[in-house]
Amino acid sequence: MGTPDFAVHSLNALIASQHEVTAVFTQPDKPRNRGKKVSFSPVKETALQHSIPVFHQLSGNEELLAVDCVIVAAYGVIIPERILKLPIYGCLNIHASLLPKYRGAAPINRCIMDGENESGITIMQMDKGLDTGDMLLKESVVIDEDMTATQLHDSLAEIGGRLIVQALDNIDSLKPIKQDDNLATYAAKITKAECEIDLAKTAEQIINHIRGLADYPCAYTNYEGKRIKIYRAAEGVAEGIVLNCSDGMITLTEIQPEGKKRMSASDYLRGIKGE
Repeated sequence: MGTPDFAVHSLNALIASQHEVTAVFTQPDKPRNRGKKVSFSPVKETALQHSIPVFHQLSGNEELLAVDCVIVAAYGVIIPERILKLPIYGCLNIHASLLPKYRGAAPINRCIMDGENESGITIMQMDKGLDTGDMLLKESVVIDEDMTATQLHDSLAEIGGRLIVQALDNIDSLKPIKQDDNLATYAAKITKAECEIDLAKTAEQIINHIRGLADYPCAYTNYEGKRIKIYRAAEGVAEGIVLNCSDGMITLTEIQPEGKKRMSASDYLRGIKGE
């Protein structure tokens, strides 16, 4: 069960493994992008390329879920408890954080926005709670000071695919570890309102905010009456759009102005000056 690109890595790893993928469940087809053309989810596209049956509804397909194990990766829907009990080994979730930290919908974005220097993948046994089940496997990754959410996403997606195959290969010998709820944090879904940078914060906080939202949904600010998306920025004064913040200055180096393509901030400045 999965929907976005993050889950494709795990699906491909499972297809390439000794384990048989009998069916894929993903979110319904829906209009995407500006043209509103109805398109398949990345997981559905991958499944169809390998002639794997694809389903959009859990209800009515319970017999398909009475298998050895169900794998869940960024599915996008809360799975009812009755479904969790159908597989012999239950449902295993590929969660993009080192649980119990960053339970919830946006662990990749939130950990970078918070300035964390480490993240990882946790393979967990799903229960009726939100990312509260027993942990089976973990692998960590260092977050470099210039790493963006997109880069961390890609790294974790690769680890997730490798780790879920490892979990299935050793399913009978894995020892579940209960999470310490006292250490839990929650990674809420990103809202549009919080994508705007707050120049009352420190330079480090703003840079982390920008990194944590790059390259989607993207931080933004208003500059000379126009909204610009921000993909990259640096502390201090450099070539680009320089803004004041609470403890100094930051420079926006890669942006996307309204109605224009993504570009360097220096090119944008030259353009509006007519150079």
